[in-house]
Amino acid sequence: MTKSAELKGGSFTLSALHLVDGDIQQAINFLKDKVEQAPHFFSAAPIVIDVSQAGNKLDFALLKSQVHEAGMIPVGISGCKQPELQQQAKQAGFAIMNAAKQAKAAEPVMTPTKIIKNPVRSGQQIYAKNSDLIVLGHVSAAAEIIADGCIHVYGTLRGRAIAGASGQQEAKIFCHNLQPELISIAGNYWLSDKIQQEFWGKNVVISLAENNLNIEHMAL
Repeated sequence: MTKSAELKGGSFTLSALHLVDGDIQQAINFLKDKVEQAPHFFSAAPIVIDVSQAGNKLDFALLKSQVHEAGMIPVGISGCKQPELQQQAKQAGFAIMNAAKQAKAAEPVMTPTKIIKNPVRSGQQIYAKNSDLIVLGHVSAAAEIIADGCIHVYGTLRGRAIAGASGQQEAKIFCHNLQPELISIAGNYWLSDKIQQEFWGKNVVISLAENNLNIEHMAL
């Protein structure tokens, strides 16, 4: 018998919106700001909403429609333990999601470093699968460079740099002139407005410390 489809387990990185209270509009305004700042990264991106701090009265249908209006795709609810709330979330079309225990990641098979000798221009995307990425020139605004390992930029980084794309928390971003739209390591990201002025335009190394990005001046 010929198989028409297969159902298998998968592992994907999803952004999570943590509601700090039951104020849906405040959360939606926050989302809209992020989508506007980095539409290529956030627009139409799937998102999980953590409602563990949102109280017992939440309009899930309104929440779902407003997230859609903000430009993202709500796929599920986490932190919802009460059966009554879970039922309300299901009726609104949300999946009920439970945080999985951290599984030990399989050792990736690393491949030789990918080296880009030309500038990375606006609209371009460079992906270094299972390897580090070295860019010898500039990375323009609206360009995107991605690596499963570390990223090195020897010019000015004005676009987006995403290191540790498959979850490697040890990945780092080395940059000789930091002016990015977005930086990310293992799913933890900052937009440009979160980068301290003292590091803007400087020679820096970015790493991950306790699930938070950390920027330091590069010691030469």
